[in-house]
Amino acid sequence: MSSTPPIQDAAAAQTTVQGEQGSVLQVRFDYQPAARLVAVSYRLRNTADAPLAVFDRGNFHAIDTGRQKAGEVGIPTEKTEGEDVELMHGVLPLRRPSPTVPPTPIALRLEPGKEVSARFEYALKGTLAPKRLRWCVGVMRFNETDFDQPHTASQGQLWRASFAVVGKQQMLCTPWFDVAANRFQA
Repeated sequence: MSSTPPIQDAAAAQTTVQGEQGSVLQVRFDYQPAARLVAVSYRLRNTADAPLAVFDRGNFHAIDTGRQKAGEVGIPTEKTEGEDVELMHGVLPLRRPSPTVPPTPIALRLEPGKEVSARFEYALKGTLAPKRLRWCVGVMRFNETDFDQPHTASQGQLWRASFAVVGKQQMLCTPWFDVAANRFQA
């Protein structure tokens, strides 16, 4: 009988991504190929002079159905193309026809000069072993017209976002992570 080592014992790789809207994202991947489990630890710093909206807190439907606790990092969307897997936290366009209960996005408001640190684990779907992985998170300048219903959580203020933010968010994506080499590609 074999056992899978804990995620903290897995080899890790780190990278930094500079955003266009005054954000710096530092990311660490811990990937366990046998378990198909990726742990993503990250720190996002707002270097701009205005607040940022960070779309990593999921949606109200996931909270209402018990799939997620309010204030925690949401479940990422997984997109697979061939042997490449992309995980994403961001606002997706509303499906047509619109669902009865839409997945209304939640954003964390990140004030100028502040940072947020978080971690999530995700078990990849399917059985195909990926050759490359990457993670993306949506951010945008915070404005009062696209957000409402603020409430306070341990990481800061959470706001309900409108689906109008889909075209306004910038996706901060890590470089591709080469699974075999256990490092981010340049």
